[in-house]
Amino acid sequence: MMKTAEVLKEHSFLERLVGDWTVSAPEMSGGEEWRETVRSLHGIWFVAEGSGRMPDGKQASSILTLGYNAAKGKYVGSWIGSMMDYMWVYEGELDASGNVLDLYTTGPDFNGEGLADYREQIAFSDADHRTFISSARQPDGSWKQFMEAHYTRKI
Repeated sequence: MMKTAEVLKEHSFLERLVGDWTVSAPEMSGGEEWRETVRSLHGIWFVAEGSGRMPDGKQASSILTLGYNAAKGKYVGSWIGSMMDYMWVYEGELDASGNVLDLYTTGPDFNGEGLADYREQIAFSDADHRTFISSARQPDGSWKQFMEAHYTRKI
């Protein structure tokens, strides 16, 4: 019989995401704020549902799932958005500060010529403010940031 998952200390970072947020990402949204609601599935999985308008004016929705896989010793997750037909799958870890979750994934490159490596970072500056930063791996192995979104908890 499969062992029931237990809430671990690693889940406490993800618990900080729960709530309603406004999202500002001018380069991705044409300057219009998005909304995101994050809920917990009994402290094991966290689901973030976002919605807003794309720069072309079309409505879009996204779903981010995050959890912690004890057997792998890694945070895991996925992201889907109505603006694309690719499912992003993540694996990562918290940095030493405990405030930044580094998630790594592979997805379509910007040139449409195959796949590339990406790093997504969820960084808390305080309990009510976080940043989501997307970077692409460069040929020299460094990361080049191409997107940043700012989240503010709705009170």
